[in-house]
Amino acid sequence: MALIGEKDRIEVKKRLDGMKHPVRIINFTQKFECQFCKETRGLLEEVAGLSDKITLEVYDFEEHKAKADELKVDKIPATAILGDKDYGIRFYGIPSGYEFSTLLEAILMVSKRDSGLSGETRKKLAELKNDLHLQVFITPTCPYCPGAVHLAHQFAMESDKVTADMVEAIEFPYLSQEYNVRGVPKTVANHQDAAEGALPEQQLLLRVMAIAG
Repeated sequence: MALIGEKDRIEVKKRLDGMKHPVRIINFTQKFECQFCKETRGLLEEVAGLSDKITLEVYDFEEHKAKADELKVDKIPATAILGDKDYGIRFYGIPSGYEFSTLLEAILMVSKRDSGLSGETRKKLAELKNDLHLQVFITPTCPYCPGAVHLAHQFAMESDKVTADMVEAIEFPYLSQEYNVRGVPKTVANHQDAAEGALPEQQLLLRVMAIAG
């Protein structure tokens, strides 16, 4: 059974027709004991089938540990969106519900090789001296989460020092507990609380730059 309905499939294909450069989707899964691994892989297969500019690579998390280590993937299901290089854009958990739009936004952004951020934000991110790891906790039913995730992914797209993860809070309860996630979206920067709710670009930039030092 298709995960993307026929009407939605037509709309998704129209959006993906706007791609400029090839995109690689890398999915880490596991044969056993992975909630939503099968569904995530199936969703990505359907998306990849809608554009000849998308290639999908599927790896077993245990059998291909060297590949997982190379991409710094430490949990599954995991999805990495790559272009001519690895921009540090990750999805942990199934990108379903409202987050399906975030997956498409990430694909389109990487295909354009442009973060779409303001000139001021680009300049500030270029000044980063230390690595910055962003984790945005979400749930698929949260309408405010896609904006927070996409902004984090934009930061990662712009700077080689930034990596940005979507983390589905329900699928990874131990992380939600570790970071005291009581509501979503919640952004964690270098293991410190950075934002609750979806912040505008400049506000999030100020907070994460302060944490990054």
